[in-house]
Amino acid sequence: MKGKIEGLESALQNYELRIEHLEAREGHWKEELHHSQDQLRNKDYLMGEAIVQIREVADHLQDLVAQANMLSVKEKKEGEVVHLPSCWGTGNHNKARKLMNKKKMMRP
Repeated sequence: MKGKIEGLESALQNYELRIEHLEAREGHWKEELHHSQDQLRNKDYLMGEAIVQIREVADHLQDLVAQANMLSVKEKKEGEVVHLPSCWGTGNHNKARKLMNKKKMMRP
């Protein structure tokens, strides 16, 4: 009987240790969950900010297109032929700027 009691007490201690271990793991996983939720919130915020900036850039580009169209119409009315530099659309904006500035300097 004494041996059986000792065995049960040992099993009880093992289960208590296992419960403590499981509770510690639960705490760890809860911390991981909160950390992941914070990261997701931050990611959502940054994506929202990026979307706002993309929309602002798109609006600005539309304004630039409208201005370019107006300049094109104005130059056509003045009798000038408008030739857009071949570097436009290739991502080489500095070359396009230099060409446009050069044309401005050459005008009387």
